[in-house]
Amino acid sequence: MRGAVLYAEFSPRPGYEISEDELRTRKVREGNRVWRNPRLVLEDRAMPKPKDDEVLIRVKAVGICGSDVHFVETDEDGYIIYPGLTRFPVVIGHEFSGVVEGVGPKVRKVKPGDMVTSEEMLWCGECDVCRMGFVNHCTRLNDPADLEYGELGFTHDGAMAEYVVVRERYLWKIDSLVDAYGSEEKAFEAGSLVEPTSVSYNAIFTRAGGFKPGAYAVIWGAGPIGLAAIGLCRAAGAGMIIAFELSEIRIELAKKMGADYVLNPRKLKEEGVEPYEKILELTGGEGADIHVEAAGAPSQTLPQMQRSLAVGGKIAWIGRAPQEVPIYLEVFQVRRAQLFGSQGHSGWGNFRNVIRLMAAGKIDMTRIITSRFRLEEVEKAFERAKKRIDGKITIKP
Repeated sequence: MRGAVLYAEFSPRPGYEISEDELRTRKVREGNRVWRNPRLVLEDRAMPKPKDDEVLIRVKAVGICGSDVHFVETDEDGYIIYPGLTRFPVVIGHEFSGVVEGVGPKVRKVKPGDMVTSEEMLWCGECDVCRMGFVNHCTRLNDPADLEYGELGFTHDGAMAEYVVVRERYLWKIDSLVDAYGSEEKAFEAGSLVEPTSVSYNAIFTRAGGFKPGAYAVIWGAGPIGLAAIGLCRAAGAGMIIAFELSEIRIELAKKMGADYVLNPRKLKEEGVEPYEKILELTGGEGADIHVEAAGAPSQTLPQMQRSLAVGGKIAWIGRAPQEVPIYLEVFQVRRAQLFGSQGHSGWGNFRNVIRLMAAGKIDMTRIITSRFRLEEVEKAFERAKKRIDGKITIKP
């Protein structure tokens, strides 16, 4: 089978204290401090075979995530941009859907022919953290000494290939999407967007506890995660949705997903208006009941959010950025406000509920797909992804 494989040089940065386990297994916690001079290669690989509780899936649609792009982009020293858990070489790709082709002898809930999508976080379900329900923070997943668990497309071969093998416990059926979308092809496209949508769902509803219908929501960043947040807030009955985005293409996509106002913060500042001032103007001085940070730009967004929090307001933080920023705690005290950090998408019915919303026609994430490529065009697809002119790029193996 063919697969898009990411290769890179194992070259820890001078001064970086890498552990003995990371040296031995090459499963590293901070990829941008270790991997250098990446190469993405489309190559032939042996067909994977499902064992025990594993399932062989023929991939029908797989999205390019921002993390995937950060694998191939480098800093001035040639190190990858992505700062998280990685083990190369690896077949990349984790936002996908497909059809079950074969199952291991211990598989019970899916069968050949079923349409499925998968979680990306390969949690163990046995460590104390998992047993408490916090599967997105599984200790074995993040342990460099443990090669059984990790992340699909980061430490374990992923789905930017013709086939992928995944344990049954991480799969969710998406057959219910066919009626909603009118064809299997569209249903598979929607299924490939369950994972990023669940990232937003986890942040807004599972971590931050959601909001009451009629609440004012502000979304920072209209990439795929931010666009999903807009769609989810609209489905949940937000009274007003304000989004901030720089890209003109994504501004239009944000409107399609249900934002009432989509503003370019750069243009606002050129006019002498701060984003928080616009939020207060639009909300009649009340501020946002929930802010969703999906831009990964804390030095720019946090000061604006702190100045526009409603009493009892919340911040759901999704965007990743390896930087420290000052926080003004007085605001959180006097506004009775809270900030919720969010990582991942697994657990708490996140995947199930996103699939249900899609099947009910409450949210249509296929609207954000702006480019489609065949697997043999993967290099061309990534060159386009680097330009950041799309909502979502989808590859069809």
